[in-house]
Amino acid sequence: MKVLVIEDEPALQTAIREYLEQQGYVCETAPDFPQALTKVNDYDYDCIVADIGLPKGNGLDIVRELKVLESRAGIIIISAKDSLEDKLNGLDLGADDYLTKPFHLSELNARINAILRRKHFDGNTTIQFQEIRILPASKTVLVHDTPVLLTGKEYQLLLYFIANQRRVVTKTALAGHLWGDVYDQAGSYDFIYTHIKNLRKKLLEAGCEDYIKTVYGTGYRWSDQ
Repeated sequence: MKVLVIEDEPALQTAIREYLEQQGYVCETAPDFPQALTKVNDYDYDCIVADIGLPKGNGLDIVRELKVLESRAGIIIISAKDSLEDKLNGLDLGADDYLTKPFHLSELNARINAILRRKHFDGNTTIQFQEIRILPASKTVLVHDTPVLLTGKEYQLLLYFIANQRRVVTKTALAGHLWGDVYDQAGSYDFIYTHIKNLRKKLLEAGCEDYIKTVYGTGYRWSDQ
């Protein structure tokens, strides 16, 4: 899953990014309002963590822009001020949660997980698709109740497919979602083919049906149809 952290304090921005990457997220950052505005207009994210006080702008205006764009991203507002007015303004604009600095990174992670479960998986702590069961808390994947060992990227790929089941997902969207800004530097999509091939192989070997359908010239669709 892909997260954008909008935070101007370098130490806090780095700490959040490194922690979330350790949790398996693709994490991008923006240090000010103009860069944040560019990113939310150019890329899709699962969750956006935005500081209210930003150089050259305000985090609440990012929330407004996301609503204009009809973004499906979860939004967490963070602020050094424990202001009820700021909190209410953020939530009224469409933010999903609010955190006051200082906060524990584990709490931020828990709130991101809760938002993603609510938005993509109806709030369930267990994700079920036919014979596949996923336990996000432990990043465990089971097929017919037998564990399947996946790499971090294979696990994120599986989650992304199931969250977008029956929709056509383009190769560009997959690359950007799972590898972030660095995918722009790739000369081909061979790395995507490799991860999809490995994920499909592991699931089939575990007795799973083949739900990854190739849409030639476009991308893939996860479907049981």
